[in-house]
Amino acid sequence: MFYGREQILNLWEIVQDEYNPEENKKYETIFTLANGYRGLRGFNEFSSYGWKGNFIAGIYDKSEAEVQEIVNNPDPLTIKFYIDGKRINLDNHKIRNFKRFLDMRKAILKTNLEVELTSGEILTINVERFVSKNDVHRWATKYEIVPKNFSGKLIIENTIDGSITNSVHDPYKEVKHYNVLKMKDLEPGIFLKSSTKEKAIDVVEATTLRCYRNNNNLLRNRSFKILGDKVKELYEIFLEKDEVYTIYKYGVTYTTRDNISDVEKVSEEALVEFAFEGYEKELKKHCEEWEKIWDDIDIEIKGDEKAQLGIRFNVFQLTSCANKNDTSVSIAAKGLHGEGYKGHIFWDTEIFMVPFFIYSQPETAKSLLLYRYNTLNGARENAILNGYKGAQFPWESTDNGLETTPKWGKDYLGNPVRIWTGDEEIHITADIPFAYWEYFRATNDENFMFDYGAEIFFETAKFWESRLEYNEQKDRYEINNVIGPDEFHEHVNNNAYTNYLARWNLKKAYEISNLLKQKDFIKYDRLCNNLGLSEKDFKNWKEISEKIFIPKFDDTELIEQFEGYFKLKDYIINEWDKNKMPLWPKGVEINKLDKTQLVKQADVIMLLLLLEDEFDSSTKKLNYDYYEKRTMHKSSLSPSMYSIMGLKVGDHHNAYEYFMKTVMTDLEDNQGNTEFGLHAASTGGSWQSIVYGFGGLSVDESGVLNLNPWIPEKWEKLSFKIYWKGAKITISIFQDKVILESTHDLMVKVFSQDCELTSYKLFVFNTSNII
Repeated sequence: MFYGREQILNLWEIVQDEYNPEENKKYETIFTLANGYRGLRGFNEFSSYGWKGNFIAGIYDKSEAEVQEIVNNPDPLTIKFYIDGKRINLDNHKIRNFKRFLDMRKAILKTNLEVELTSGEILTINVERFVSKNDVHRWATKYEIVPKNFSGKLIIENTIDGSITNSVHDPYKEVKHYNVLKMKDLEPGIFLKSSTKEKAIDVVEATTLRCYRNNNNLLRNRSFKILGDKVKELYEIFLEKDEVYTIYKYGVTYTTRDNISDVEKVSEEALVEFAFEGYEKELKKHCEEWEKIWDDIDIEIKGDEKAQLGIRFNVFQLTSCANKNDTSVSIAAKGLHGEGYKGHIFWDTEIFMVPFFIYSQPETAKSLLLYRYNTLNGARENAILNGYKGAQFPWESTDNGLETTPKWGKDYLGNPVRIWTGDEEIHITADIPFAYWEYFRATNDENFMFDYGAEIFFETAKFWESRLEYNEQKDRYEINNVIGPDEFHEHVNNNAYTNYLARWNLKKAYEISNLLKQKDFIKYDRLCNNLGLSEKDFKNWKEISEKIFIPKFDDTELIEQFEGYFKLKDYIINEWDKNKMPLWPKGVEINKLDKTQLVKQADVIMLLLLLEDEFDSSTKKLNYDYYEKRTMHKSSLSPSMYSIMGLKVGDHHNAYEYFMKTVMTDLEDNQGNTEFGLHAASTGGSWQSIVYGFGGLSVDESGVLNLNPWIPEKWEKLSFKIYWKGAKITISIFQDKVILESTHDLMVKVFSQDCELTSYKLFVFNTSNII
């Protein structure tokens, strides 16, 4: 339960107030703590059921798996408590009180429980866990234990579990991606060193316990054990009735990806230093870091508590996934929260997540974009392997830019099915330069564009030039045998989204070549020599772009999703489930979706949003009205896009419903698969729904920031902050006015009217001023 009346009063907390082991895996995703370097799933140490997860960004392995996947590393969280030889376990004892909650403001996971053992002893345990944002190598847990009606002996078993596997719940796919190299006694503390099988990346987990009262150590009778791939230490504490005992568990993690020559030595020293400095000192620094972050990312919605809680959850978890200090990693489709999609990186990052970072944390956005630049050689290799020029970015990516999409999966009926996305869903090769352009447009960072972006644009343009087919009879360029964003339809010709983005990519590459030549001829000349390009190539790209075919219905502005789409069998959605998600129309054969006009997710609508200044309002409404009735939203990427477009065309009621579906994707598990990890694209879509949708933020052809907001009647206020060309702007939208405050002098447009902002001076735009 996340937003009952009691819980929703604190709009910074996600609350679970009832224990149900069948929901453990879902809550583990929701309660994941991550800091960009790593993610620890919210495993409940007092339960026997769940899916342990320790994911470190950038650590992938193939070994016996079908393709490379993110490694589920040894688990350092495991701890067990015993009273009179009986393990404290929620599954075996009477639960007198239970509450788990995520404090998003401080990024702390808390558990409060009281259990009654079969022999009648009552024990209260309060737990607090954090993964440090101050020092990404540190994490810790604090346990407060109170024996309510007895005195007795407590045994504590601290463990690092090196038996963890990927796909532990799928016997056919289960695989262990590492070897345990070393386990040892740190006297006190325990240490486990593992190494991935394929690339020999070493990972060190080290933990230690402390328990003091009046500066006196209470931990007694220490014992060290190695049992198989598990290393343990045990202690005893003699408990007295109604006394409070506080046990601290300190943990550090280091890997050879950290460019440290001796990870063992550094880990051991770091653990000693952490335990000496103490829990509260690191927690304070961690909270201070999050306070700074919240000052940039928080969104305030007054008058809608469910929406307020939901949007905070989404921006919190999305922020938790990013590491601005590591340009060799990006954000996977499931974040650092689970094994879903094998931890692979998709177009989700650039199209759905990166905009959030561009406008709220531009340095982090730059880091995420550099991941693609740093994997450009892999993209070049993909193009060569497929017989094309330039760079072809992979549909699914890991650490090197090579295509890692599995070849086989299962359809909606559980039957084996060939996965063609890695072969045919090539629009990602334009999606990535699009994200580079979005960053450049918002920041004016010419150095970044000229040092990195230009090469991305030129190499992808070379790919499109070689991938396009010239139809001499019709004097046009075509892209055949592809999959667009709508994955119900494979092997289609001239998908409008793909063709249009390819056209945009080629045209923009030409523009950037001119800009680079004008601003920095030395870099221009050097890049041309390095990539084997000339003025002739750039002009050719522009000429080709003007002849790329975009299918439409007769002479109207109704865009045909792909050539032949309108000839398919037509079904209209007219029923929805309890989560207001579409139900299959009667008569639809699930194994023949490609024969229908039903759409998996936003496709044409995505195009109209990304390149919105190229389409007028009537075109947007015409296409929205058509495709909205046929989109099944079988991807979490979809509802947010329909929310934004709905607001642009005046479908306010449905836009709000789509927004709520988006922000509640994981909290209500409306896709039914939250247990596999965060729907990271949906978290980015949530932010876009607020800022691009209700906030009405857009950039016009002249590069001017526009605001055309609309908020629901019950919203008293919507407030958020963005960075724009070096300025930080606070935007507050009310029913009768819009208030802006900028750190720099700026000109923006509100409801199409020019507004001159003076630094640090409130600008009030009364909606009665709208002409």
